Amino acid sequence: YETPGGTLLRAAHMDLEGICMDREVKRITEGLANEFARLCYNGFWFAPEMELIRNSLEFGQRDVAGLVEIELYKGNCIICGRSSPNALYNADLASMDIEGGGDAFD
Repeated sequence: YETPGGTLLRAAHMDLEGICMDREVKRITEGLANEFARLCYNGFWFAPEMELIRNSLEFGQRDVAGLVEIELYKGNCIICGRSSPNALYNADLASMDIEGGGDAFD
């Protein structure tokens, strides 16, 4: 049960999902993850419904890519920064300092 490398990778991946995934896609994949766990527990690894879930989860992850900076201190994993070419956030669109920025707010 002790997998420090896996813990770090999961923390980094979850952080990337936060900037690369649409909110509704994230909500749906969380529900699929629960169903995936249930099917695994019950031994349905090769069932057609499991293949459907695996393909759906893989499709949802297609845009999750980037870099995450992690700091480790006394057993804690602290996310210090992140960047992704597929990030949904665009600072130029959210800025009020750029001409036309913030027009979507009105």
